[in-house]
Amino acid sequence: MGKNKLKKFAEMETFSNVFQCGAREMLPSNQVHEMAGHWRELFFHNDHPIVLELGCGRGEYTVGLAQKYPEKNFIGVDIKGARMWAGAKEAELSGLKNAAFLRTNIEIITSFFAKDEVDEIWITFCDPQMKKATKRLTSTYFMQRYQQIVKPEGIIHLKTDSPFLYTYTTEMLRLNPYPVLASTDDLYGSKTEEIAAFEDAKALQTHYEKQWLDRGLSIKYIEWQLNPLTRWEEPTIEIEKDSYRSYGRNYNSERKENHG
Repeated sequence: MGKNKLKKFAEMETFSNVFQCGAREMLPSNQVHEMAGHWRELFFHNDHPIVLELGCGRGEYTVGLAQKYPEKNFIGVDIKGARMWAGAKEAELSGLKNAAFLRTNIEIITSFFAKDEVDEIWITFCDPQMKKATKRLTSTYFMQRYQQIVKPEGIIHLKTDSPFLYTYTTEMLRLNPYPVLASTDDLYGSKTEEIAAFEDAKALQTHYEKQWLDRGLSIKYIEWQLNPLTRWEEPTIEIEKDSYRSYGRNYNSERKENHG
């Protein structure tokens, strides 16, 4: 591990807005974290709605949403601490009281939140996990977990550059009776310009979103209600893989060469 990463990990330990706990600490004993059911009381010190950003990466969306909506509490969740450090540090230095960060595996998200404790979830530019459905953050595997912590009729937002993940999620929503509130395969296209449901999704752009837009890729967005279900049907349709992801590094190298 590089010295820069080690330095970031050490600094993360000093941040008051960061909570760190991996699967090894939680799974063997099926333990529930001390913050579960107490985020408002112990950290935020208010009764405002709690919104999660899953796979938050650098934490840009978590910080941006917290700044835009001071009447809500935001928690960025990711296992990559070196990335999360950027958003956590910005929130810490700016005194942003309604933003927190949780470094853990999303597979064990139910260990950190009590029933109905969460009001909304944002999933922004996550890995589409084209090889294994149970790793996709919009799969029925995860819907069952979200249902344990999100209040009835809570909202889930997906922003993605991936045609694969968008198609998969659309099919998942077709098979399972979650009300779809908004959906588009081109968020910044002219058809969404006067539709209020897309305004929040357009308001902030992540590092990766700007990269994909720079490459001429359209951004997809879906918003749905997480109504309680007792059974789920996993999509089985064949979906074309995202071919452009295989040359991402080559593209970045070419950009550096072309721009000196």
